[in-house]
Amino acid sequence: MDKLISVIILNWNGGNYIRQCLDSVLAQDYGNLEIIVVDNASEDGSQGIVCKNYRDVIIIQNQQNLGFSAGNNVGMKQARGDFILILNNDTELDTKCVTELKRSIDKDPGCGASAPKIYLKDSPGIIDAAGIVVFPDGLSIGRGRFEPGSLYEKEEEVFFPSGCCALYKRELLEDIRIFDEYYDEDFFAYAEDTDLGWRARLRGWKCAYAPAALVYHAHSASAGKYSSLKAFLVERNRMWLEVKNFPLVLIAYGHIFTFHRYMYQAYGAVAGKGAAGGFTRDYSKGRLLGILGKAYASAMKGLPKMIKKRRLIQRNKLKTQREVFEILKMYGIDTKTIALKG
Repeated sequence: MDKLISVIILNWNGGNYIRQCLDSVLAQDYGNLEIIVVDNASEDGSQGIVCKNYRDVIIIQNQQNLGFSAGNNVGMKQARGDFILILNNDTELDTKCVTELKRSIDKDPGCGASAPKIYLKDSPGIIDAAGIVVFPDGLSIGRGRFEPGSLYEKEEEVFFPSGCCALYKRELLEDIRIFDEYYDEDFFAYAEDTDLGWRARLRGWKCAYAPAALVYHAHSASAGKYSSLKAFLVERNRMWLEVKNFPLVLIAYGHIFTFHRYMYQAYGAVAGKGAAGGFTRDYSKGRLLGILGKAYASAMKGLPKMIKKRRLIQRNKLKTQREVFEILKMYGIDTKTIALKG
């Protein structure tokens, strides 16, 4: 019999998407799934849609919006599966997606995760993420973002999956959790998948890429593509990720990479390119600078807690400083691309 895979779908005001997502999960050709919807105190009645129409789906109702990290942790702690599939509520899966993810992760005992090929639902044939790529200041982005879907057809190792859709071994999750958390709950949302990926990489885990596992994603449907909250969380969390996971020498000169990225993003804000350009179409450039300052202030306030987590991560890591730099070289992205792709 197929090993049990627990599918965790975090829902927050996903009334426009949750039915399509659940229907696509129920249509999978994989034979042994446990489906758990964790509702983060939705206000649009979407939790009622699940309760009324999907009797075989387990629903957990949180009393407040716990964010992506803590919300998914609630589901993972109650899941019974040997494997955990994290899935956004604004996704739809091809019928063989779970089977292909499981097949790819089984090829190598050292693989603790598997990444699908994610397309943008509203831009047919355009990639959202084929795994993720990483930057030396802690930032990350979907591999192949906005590129043609005919690319990235090779089964290969990637850094780690996007949290939009990620298959993890239970063994990996137990190996890397800190203070009883899988995703870092201080992050709330954004960069928690990259942080988990770095912790797993430091412990020696690998990630497979399954190009035949297809996902269709309405990118940033819940939080808004260029929201001020997203801009704040992305910038703050990448600093916390850096403090927790990176060698001290990389933290020391990682600011050079950040400065260069800011220069490209300043150009993007003026030229209307990338995330900075998208943000300044809706908000002022002064608002963007204010959010940046707020992110740095919040990062500094949380620094003592991140240093405590760093001590645990660095004490248990299996990778050397040199190997960390090799990971960045192998799965990294250049400054211009990450700054202007959005």
